[in-house]
Amino acid sequence: MNSSDLSYKTVLTASDRHKQDETDDSLFYAQPRFVQHLDGSFRKQLTNLYEEKLKPNTIVLDLMSSWVSHLPSNVKFKQVIGHGLNKQELEANPHLNKHWVQNLNSNQKLPIESNLVDAVLIVAGWQYLQYPEAVSSELLRITSPGGIIIVSFSNRMFSTKAPRAWLDANDSERLFGISKILSNQGWIVEQIINKNSLAEGLLGLFGGNGDPFLSIIARATKNK
Repeated sequence: MNSSDLSYKTVLTASDRHKQDETDDSLFYAQPRFVQHLDGSFRKQLTNLYEEKLKPNTIVLDLMSSWVSHLPSNVKFKQVIGHGLNKQELEANPHLNKHWVQNLNSNQKLPIESNLVDAVLIVAGWQYLQYPEAVSSELLRITSPGGIIIVSFSNRMFSTKAPRAWLDANDSERLFGISKILSNQGWIVEQIINKNSLAEGLLGLFGGNGDPFLSIIARATKNK
């Protein structure tokens, strides 16, 4: 099911959605990448944010996940559902209770019942969505009233797979763009985080910068 079959408010133009590499994303992610795409400082801040915002005994959806979910070890969840494009990576993720593979650029309809999920997490994934409005609308549908979405990213990416809207923007513009898309679909943006961080090790001791930490937290106040 493509975006034309779903109800959502359009924000991006056709030009905004264009990618340098328009081949099937499933081919690009066919081989697993068991590496860390974000540095240790970013990952630590992300886990701390999850510890602060996520509640125990809830259902969490880790959208566009991989072999790691960065969830705090001291919080016990009712269920963690994973989605991604590489089955091997998802199978290797110890946090996931179940998972499925789906290309969100060709099919934005999520196979989850309405109001089921309490929290949605997207880490270093939003930048590859060509139809983020449709995905955001679907996420609102499946999230329970009062549920939360946390979209986090840095300045790293596979540039050939990122739509033009992302490539042409700076970090602040990306935060604004995500906020606008979420708000237009009915989410209420509660917090925007834009932090510089020190690199790990000796580089950090001398003031070297690590990956910037950017995140948006929004709340589902109504559902379709």
